[in-house]
Amino acid sequence: MSTPLKVAVLGFWHVHAGDYARQAQAHPGTELVAVWDEDVELGQAGADRFGVPFSTDLDAVLADVDAVVITTATNEHRDIMVKAANAGKHIFAEKLLAPTVAEAEEILAAADANGVKVVVSLPRLAHGYTQAISEVLASGELGELTYARVRLSHDGAVPSEGSDGWLPQRFFDQKAAIGGALTDLGCHPVYLVQLFLGTDPDSVDATYRSVNGRGLEDNAVVTVGYRDQKIGVIEAGFTSRNPFTIEIFGTASSLTYTDAGNELRVGDRQVPVPEHNPDPFAQWVDHITNGTRADENLHRAVELTRLVVAANEAAEQGRTISYGG
Repeated sequence: MSTPLKVAVLGFWHVHAGDYARQAQAHPGTELVAVWDEDVELGQAGADRFGVPFSTDLDAVLADVDAVVITTATNEHRDIMVKAANAGKHIFAEKLLAPTVAEAEEILAAADANGVKVVVSLPRLAHGYTQAISEVLASGELGELTYARVRLSHDGAVPSEGSDGWLPQRFFDQKAAIGGALTDLGCHPVYLVQLFLGTDPDSVDATYRSVNGRGLEDNAVVTVGYRDQKIGVIEAGFTSRNPFTIEIFGTASSLTYTDAGNELRVGDRQVPVPEHNPDPFAQWVDHITNGTRADENLHRAVELTRLVVAANEAAEQGRTISYGG
């Protein structure tokens, strides 16, 4: 690519906005040129941090860029992404892609109609342990799979130094965030369980709790059941910092992974963990450059949305939700 893509960050609502802005500055194929936000305080601070102009005029920003990073509140994703797609701007999106499957599909339809390349940030699909686990599962060494559990947590809602925790209160706003720990951090265990066990469970149960009472759940467990009797357990929390863990059991053996030491074990042997594949931002740039569609990423982004919506419904109604056809 002879000329870097001109990229704007749209919204500094999400805590990862700065990470993606940094990637846009570091990647040789992109140049960060602007920040837009309806929230002047958040947007101006983000623009100042990265030394680029700030604007509250979305049309003006879209007219002057090739691509956008969407890190607004989740409830704004549909409107802003469709607008960007209709303006012909490539889209890199923070998860969730949208609050509903219908909105996610509308976004992708607009992107496809305008030749826009979309990638959703599902980074753990590119991590080395995911590659290694997928190879073990494909080998059949575990036998028939019966159970998988993935847990991810951080201490963002644990009070400290006179604050309610380092995670901003806007992450507990039902309208903006759509959901709490499961809808945000829990996305990673969701798409990993879907990768390992499949995207076609027939039931979803969810238990949400608010340890620190900030408005939405900060501790969540979701259980998915499959017609062939597999069980998947998805755990996410903002109230503790524990090692990221994966457990998968089959009729012939079992597998465990922990990021404490980056250790993957199958039965009684340790399995090497390779380096990560290119991250989603780099994949996005490659798709734009090569004119290809991120089919696998987008499929998983829609299925992630579908399961998160069902889990939130199960938690709200306090009952098992039937899932799938």
